[in-house]
Amino acid sequence: MDLWFTERYPQGWGITFKIERSLYSGKSRYQRIDVLETAGHGRLLVIDGCVMFTEADEFVYHEMLTHVPLFSHPNPKRVLVIGGGDGGAVREIVRHSCVEEVVLVDIDEDVIKVSREFFPSVSCELDNPKVQVLAEDGVRYLESCPPKSFDIILVDSTDPVGPAVGLFEKPFFEKCFRALKRDGIMAAQSGSPYFQLDLVGRVHRTVAQVFPAVRTYIAGTPSYGGLWTFVIGSKNGDPAQGPIREDQLAVSDLKYYNYEVHKGAFALPNYILREIGKQEK
Repeated sequence: MDLWFTERYPQGWGITFKIERSLYSGKSRYQRIDVLETAGHGRLLVIDGCVMFTEADEFVYHEMLTHVPLFSHPNPKRVLVIGGGDGGAVREIVRHSCVEEVVLVDIDEDVIKVSREFFPSVSCELDNPKVQVLAEDGVRYLESCPPKSFDIILVDSTDPVGPAVGLFEKPFFEKCFRALKRDGIMAAQSGSPYFQLDLVGRVHRTVAQVFPAVRTYIAGTPSYGGLWTFVIGSKNGDPAQGPIREDQLAVSDLKYYNYEVHKGAFALPNYILREIGKQEK
């Protein structure tokens, strides 16, 4: 029997994987979680019917979410990850020797448990002594932490539905701004420029209401249907100018990110520039 999983996008598009078998299927308090073994892309994590990542290309998303902001900061010591219970962002953050503490806050404890069991290459640093893992609401956590607590905040969320809705709104970004130190940087995934262009523009403009320096950047992620966008807000400095420090140990084993990719990721096509308001129509 031929078994296929398809995530359907708007405008009659979709992405499809041939499935060898189902490894896990369950429903947490917040969402449905599935782990599928694909024919050619390793294991696939699906939440509420949406592709989170495959083992074959998860490195693109996780490297670009983390290393662009981390290399844009002069000396990041404390990093907060909102969402990201799979551990991929944490794995990349601890490559930086200057980082002393990582706090991971994911509302869904089951995502963390499933990732530990089925994706050891992704969740491998969750037990690192530098890492604190909390199964809590990220918005409430930000409300409770003191001002200027972190150098970097990464928002590794699902799309703005269900428990992730509040992570794309102005009050949340204001909480991020408050929790960041003077040179603080926030980065978040902001959707597909093909299938969610309105979301890309809305998130960029919302972050621009809070942070003095805001940029959108892109990376090629096959499992997400092509290009994917990230938004980065900085309290001091323009991340698009390129890395402001070097750490050869941190980049030595990377598959996607390098210093030239960092610079090039901010070169956007005209249709994205128009949507985020950076070019006249």
